[in-house]
Amino acid sequence: MTSATSPTITHPPTEIEWVGGLKFDASRADGPKVRIDGDYQTAPSPFDMLLAAIATCAATDVVTIMEKQRTPLQGLHIQVEAQRVSATPKRLASAILHFTLRGSGITPEKAARAVELSVTKYCSVRSSLIEEAPVTWTIDIKT
Repeated sequence: MTSATSPTITHPPTEIEWVGGLKFDASRADGPKVRIDGDYQTAPSPFDMLLAAIATCAATDVVTIMEKQRTPLQGLHIQVEAQRVSATPKRLASAILHFTLRGSGITPEKAARAVELSVTKYCSVRSSLIEEAPVTWTIDIKT
């Protein structure tokens, strides 16, 4: 939904090429391709890609925010747990992002602030989901 205070910008087109069965290659016109497999036999499924998109969108922001806090990460791992609606379409019902941040000098406060800002404010993928699909998180810090 667009409002007068939120002008839109055009994102480069994404192209999907069917390669047989339920396998597809997705990319921007001149960019790298990623294989998506509707049967989850040779590549992640479309739903796996949605969860990966949420997690990597958040991860990108967390890395950037931690650098701005002068606490660069030495490692970041996110495990995504998801619930789907049982009726068709089996859309996302909820997701939990379990963040494990590794590095010296990381405080629980800095980690919590980075993750919260990422998921609730900056992650465009998360913000594109319907509000009835809550995305929450946990944080574990390893030094």
